Amino acid sequence: MGACLSCCGQNAEETNLMPSPEERRQQQLDAAEKRRQENEHRGIKNPESVRRQQQRAEELQRREEEAARQGQGQSNLRWQTS
Repeated sequence: MGACLSCCGQNAEETNLMPSPEERRQQQLDAAEKRRQENEHRGIKNPESVRRQQQRAEELQRREEEAARQGQGQSNLRWQTS
């Protein structure tokens, strides 16, 4: 009789198969982050090289903007002829 009832009820092993809602949420977040990173690097042979190129381009743009700002404020440059 005890054998028949043990198969119908939940035992400790069955309840441990499902992670808690917090663990499940964390696993889903981790999986989503992993998918995002994989999609970000899809088709790029060397992602580190691309990152360096982007940094160089940003630095160059920042320098150009800074030079343009400085050039507008300095109107005291004059040509000298001798």
